[in-house]
Amino acid sequence: MATRTFTAAIHREGDGYVALCPELDVASQGDTLDEARENLREAVELFLETASAQEIRDRLHGDVVVSPLEVRIG
Repeated sequence: MATRTFTAAIHREGDGYVALCPELDVASQGDTLDEARENLREAVELFLETASAQEIRDRLHGDVVVSPLEVRIG
């Protein structure tokens, strides 16, 4: 079985965590950081198993760059 590495962007929201795979626009959540990551892994795997090849191509973004962004406030 082949594997591929995707990005998991996870942030705290309230009492839990929200996880996003920006390459596919797939999201999940969990009560802990590890749970959110694992739930996202399952959601991405399920998407890849059930989506058509065309839908995967349409949603798959190229390289995702995660970097700090400094903005002025006020």
